[in-house]
Amino acid sequence: MSESLLIHHIGCLVSAPAAATPLSGNQQGQIETHEDVWILIEDGHIQRIGSMHEPLPRTQHTYHAQGGMVLPAFVDSHTHLVFAASREGEFVDRIRGLSYQEIAQRGGGIINSAKKLRQTDEQQLFEQALERIYQLIHLGTGALEIKSGYGLNAEAELKMLRVIRRLKEAVPIPIKATFLGAHALPPEYVNQRKAYLRLIEKEMLPRIAEQGLADYMDVFCEQVAFTASETDRLLDAAARYGLKAKIHTNQFHSMGGIEVAVKHQARSVDHLEVVAPHEIELLAQHRTTIATLLPSAPFFLNDPYPPARRLIDAGVPLALASDYNPGSSPSGNMWLVWALACIKMRMLPQEALVAATLNGAHAIDLDTSLGSLQPGKRAHLIITRPAPHLAYFPYAFGQNHVQAVYVGNKWFKTH
Repeated sequence: MSESLLIHHIGCLVSAPAAATPLSGNQQGQIETHEDVWILIEDGHIQRIGSMHEPLPRTQHTYHAQGGMVLPAFVDSHTHLVFAASREGEFVDRIRGLSYQEIAQRGGGIINSAKKLRQTDEQQLFEQALERIYQLIHLGTGALEIKSGYGLNAEAELKMLRVIRRLKEAVPIPIKATFLGAHALPPEYVNQRKAYLRLIEKEMLPRIAEQGLADYMDVFCEQVAFTASETDRLLDAAARYGLKAKIHTNQFHSMGGIEVAVKHQARSVDHLEVVAPHEIELLAQHRTTIATLLPSAPFFLNDPYPPARRLIDAGVPLALASDYNPGSSPSGNMWLVWALACIKMRMLPQEALVAATLNGAHAIDLDTSLGSLQPGKRAHLIITRPAPHLAYFPYAFGQNHVQAVYVGNKWFKTH
């Protein structure tokens, strides 16, 4: 027997339109609004949106929205949510003046997380990550990407990916898994770069593919990590095992990562705090590669923000994600990401909403089912507290705007 739900007395339903490709340029901020409406949901899928001035359908379950807005649940397309321990000591080091790169050179950063993760058993990693995910669901996140990359050897990377697979089975929201073994050079390979690349190619990738543990392959293309040519080589190897490409790049330096991303038709190219005019032009010419911006990372590191306005004006499709990780963005709060996008990157509220929902869904190949609210799509949605305007949410950045979240046929309510 099918389950039916009616959410009624919605003040305003706001969503990106259904779109077969990521929205960009003038369309980046295109939204649909329906005032004073109800939404009919059957078996977790949207059936119809109707006016409160017409008869209400009879359903098994109802929810009174109290005049709040209904938004698509956030699609957080870039996280490192599986980790063993926090790194608040490095936070204090940065306050004292050390840079991200200096902390990394002292054995901090990613290497610090890798050391702790190798020492932590799989069950503990799973339980910690599960708790984090449910915290994010209560904040309105309805889908996630999670990367490995804190293992940096075959057994620890596989352990991380097994944890992500268990999370996929345990939570009511979709999760995509990304293999990021090329996140940093582990200390035992500091003078053996080629040997570590071979380890990824010859041992990690075959085992990951055999066990079906990842959807994507990511590489950190930066001076503290891997070169553009090494990134190119690793993505070639990943393609042979059926893994789609993603790239961390241009966080601190422009060094060819965007060219490699375009060559490999990467689903997204992420960070872009530092980006040259010719790189923006290249991304504008290849709009299937989404520029995923992570404003809470430069906020936390006190670094320059990505040039979102220049990217939008050039026609580059943007997504927004949290970069949730213990070192440079220890928060998965997408409301904060939305506010930072508006306050620090001059994105309009509706542009940022599209980036955090529909374009985020495109960045992890969930756009046919999530990211916007139309009949036929999954009903992953946020019911907000009453608000005067969409712009109120990033404007009032310190408030909890969530009344309830509905994802995976389940309610998560704020009390």
